[in-house]
Amino acid sequence: MLRLAVIAALTLSAPAIAFADNDDDDEPSFGAAGLLSGKNKEDLPPIILSAGEPISPTGPWELKSGTYYEFEIQGDGSQELTLVGPEFFRAIWIDEIVVEGLEIRPLGLDSIEFDEAGEMEIGFVAIKPGAYYIKIPGTSGETQRLDITIK
Repeated sequence: MLRLAVIAALTLSAPAIAFADNDDDDEPSFGAAGLLSGKNKEDLPPIILSAGEPISPTGPWELKSGTYYEFEIQGDGSQELTLVGPEFFRAIWIDEIVVEGLEIRPLGLDSIEFDEAGEMEIGFVAIKPGAYYIKIPGTSGETQRLDITIK
C-alpha cells in the first residue's frame, strides 16, 4: 500500500517537474505552452506565386526540428499556380492554415493551389530532419523550387 502511495505521489508531481523553469541559458524554457510558445516561434520569408517569377527570392530554408515556424504564401493571380511538397508536408506538424481570417487545422497536406490572387499563412512545427522541397509541379527551373532542410 505504501508503494502505491509513493507511485501516485510521484505521478501527480510529474507535470510540475516538466514545466519547471529552466535556469540554464543553453536550453530554452518553453513553459506550459511548450513548442507553441512565443519563445519558440520564427517567421520565414514569404513564398511568392507569380507567373515566371522565383517563388523564394531569399533562397533555401534551413529549419530546426522542434521549432515553430510561420510563413505566408502570396499569389498575385497572374496564373493558376500550385505548390507541391508532400514529403515536406509529412515531415512537419501543421498547426494551422489561415485564409482570409479563417483558421484551418488540417491533419495533413499534399499541395496548395491558387486560382486567383490571395494570401494564406501556414504555422507549423518542423519535426523530421532531412532534405525536402516545395515546388511548382511541371517545372524544372531552380527558381520554381524552394529547397528546405530540417536539422
